Amino acid sequence: MTHDDAPTHREILTWQGFGDATRELSRAIVADGFVPDVVVAIARGGLLPAGAIAYGLGVKSCGALNVEFYTGIGTVLDAPQLLPPDLDLDHLPGKRVLLVDDVADSGRTLALAVGMLADVGADVRSVCVYTKPGAIARPDYSWRETALWIDFPWSARGSVVEEDAGGEASA
Repeated sequence: MTHDDAPTHREILTWQGFGDATRELSRAIVADGFVPDVVVAIARGGLLPAGAIAYGLGVKSCGALNVEFYTGIGTVLDAPQLLPPDLDLDHLPGKRVLLVDDVADSGRTLALAVGMLADVGADVRSVCVYTKPGAIARPDYSWRETALWIDFPWSARGSVVEEDAGGEASA
């Protein structure tokens, strides 16, 4: 589907748009003077943006926090929950950490992760490709703001298991 064919009730991010977004975000972080020691992704949605931004910034030290909040399109848990495996937090006190996610929707996942990293003594900045207007926690850097549902190129089609079974995509 091209962007011109996209339904009007969704924001469609293409692979090219993703590349452009992560380069722009990397440049904004550099221009701001923040030089992270570590890039931490919020898995799963933040994994690809974190990798692209880490490459854009020349940062080799990366990790991930596994957080579940969305269980499907429009369905969420009562609160974001950390899932195993755990990030090794012993390495982070005194480090400059760039926390990356795909979208700050409600902002609750972002708030949980920023708070957890700050509590261990990390200097945390956050970046999201998208931010929703009602997010209670807003990232330090964001490429775009939208109120629409976002189709990311890595998740819009769902899993191959769902696809082969004729099911719908899940978050």
